Amino acid sequence: MEAVVERGNLKLAYQRVVENKGAAGVDQLAVSELKEHLKRHWPTMRARLLAGTYQPQPVRGVNIPKPQGGVRTLGIPTVVDRLLQQALHQVLQPIFEPTFSDASYGFRPGRNAHQALRQAREYVAQGKRWVVDIDLEKFFDRVNHDLLMSKLATKIGDARVLTLIRRYLEAGMMTDGPVQPRTEGTPQGGPLSPLLSNILLTDLDRELERRGHTFCRYADDCNIYVASERAGVELLQSLTGFLAERLKLTVNAAKSAVARPWQRKFLGYSLTWHREPKLRIAAPSLKRLTEQVRALLRGARGRHLGATIQTLNPLLRGWAAYFKLAETKRALEDRDGWIRHKLRCVLWRHWKRSHARARKLMQRGLTEERAWRSATNGRGPWWNAGASHMHAAFPKSWFNTLGLVSLLDTVQRLQRVS
Repeated sequence: MEAVVERGNLKLAYQRVVENKGAAGVDQLAVSELKEHLKRHWPTMRARLLAGTYQPQPVRGVNIPKPQGGVRTLGIPTVVDRLLQQALHQVLQPIFEPTFSDASYGFRPGRNAHQALRQAREYVAQGKRWVVDIDLEKFFDRVNHDLLMSKLATKIGDARVLTLIRRYLEAGMMTDGPVQPRTEGTPQGGPLSPLLSNILLTDLDRELERRGHTFCRYADDCNIYVASERAGVELLQSLTGFLAERLKLTVNAAKSAVARPWQRKFLGYSLTWHREPKLRIAAPSLKRLTEQVRALLRGARGRHLGATIQTLNPLLRGWAAYFKLAETKRALEDRDGWIRHKLRCVLWRHWKRSHARARKLMQRGLTEERAWRSATNGRGPWWNAGASHMHAAFPKSWFNTLGLVSLLDTVQRLQRVS
């Protein structure tokens, strides 16, 4: 605990909490108010931490939609508890990091999803052309506290630290009504939760290694690559029992499967079926991007197109940066074309009357006869946005001058750089 509350450790934790920003917890204290709060209250908090009497506040429950449907409940700690969890994380991570598997890629220094995806592709290229895709049912909500604490106690000798972590695990959750007590789970939303998940699931990693399997795990998302369907079916059945008995976790039978890698998705990607498989963007990831773009463009009516594009660009840049491993171009070209189609539709709606549409088309180089014929064709905005007159007047190069991010161009540039 002395290491947790040490000035340098707290300063680094404070910097990270401020950088991450985030919503206020149940006490409504904002990140911007944390510094002044600590000036007044830190001596008392520090004394309680060192005495082992500090009590965390409840977390604020927030439901967010999952890409596949349904909701995920985040537990947002107060900004003070986020600071203390971050300080704990910085002390505990170096202790547990050497015990983790090389096949674990999530929430670890120097490791990321792209490394896991490249390794998965390599396993399939080596001939492991069946995947056991395990989905753990409500993993973060079902973590067994006693089991997790026993694993922490193997490396942590300070009872104050163990007690504080137990209190964080058991801190109630407040949504709309009174605080609900918790007897299991480590809700997503705090800095400590990802580390705790890796500590618990290391037992699964070691069991798979003991059996000689090749696999990639990113937090609770685990894919195991095998040579035959029969081997996969037997493994899934065996692991279902192992996880229930050893880790008190339930495999979601409806979402888990033994299948070809190109029939499943992993970390937003899938693979092609070729002998030398290629990484491609999974269909649900493309669908989610489509929904996000639609949501942003709903507010575009009446707004200048340049402002709309500036709103859209951060989403497109971030998406392209994550999917820069994509080795197939078609999906990126299709999404680029669809986005331009949507933006042409926005333009057409802006020009509410035929004479305005004709004037704009003539300004973009169409003949008067063609412009008027196009403006008065009686078709709807979506049809016109995809028609040749709008493509001729507003080609890709025009959108480039407005700074619209091209997914394909951005991905190819990032691939050249890396």
